[in-house]
Amino acid sequence: MSSITVCPGSFDPITLGHLDIIKRGAKVFDQVYVCVLNNSSKQPLFTVEERCDLIREVTKEIPNVIVESYKGLLIDYVREKKAQAILRGLRAVSDFEYEMQITSMNRVLDENIETFFMMTNNQYSFLSSSIVKEVAKYKGNISELVPEVVEMALNNKFSNI
Repeated sequence: MSSITVCPGSFDPITLGHLDIIKRGAKVFDQVYVCVLNNSSKQPLFTVEERCDLIREVTKEIPNVIVESYKGLLIDYVREKKAQAILRGLRAVSDFEYEMQITSMNRVLDENIETFFMMTNNQYSFLSSSIVKEVAKYKGNISELVPEVVEMALNNKFSNI
């Protein structure tokens, strides 16, 4: 039986921290579905389609990664893909409480699906999409925070605002 995981997130935009988790997850699992979800508590800069396209571009060299979007409960998507696990990245202790709540709810919805937490590389422990967007908005250097294609997309978005 092959091991399948879902790596969910809003990815608005994908950062090198996200990419680190996806690449490392692709070494552990046979198949990684990167699932772009709409977080109703956030105001996205990029459309779901734009986010999927950016992720596809930066993961195109990783053959066992598939990028899709989903509207609805993550657990339903995980079941649809016949995945055994959800892969989540943790940056710091502050992420843990939020992730624990979501993981606990997912266990209530389906006790057969496990959640795996992967600590991000230390060099990305401070990094979030929100921070990247804020720095990009004011023309700060984000070249060490996001893949080049994402940097160009951010610069393009903010030059039109």
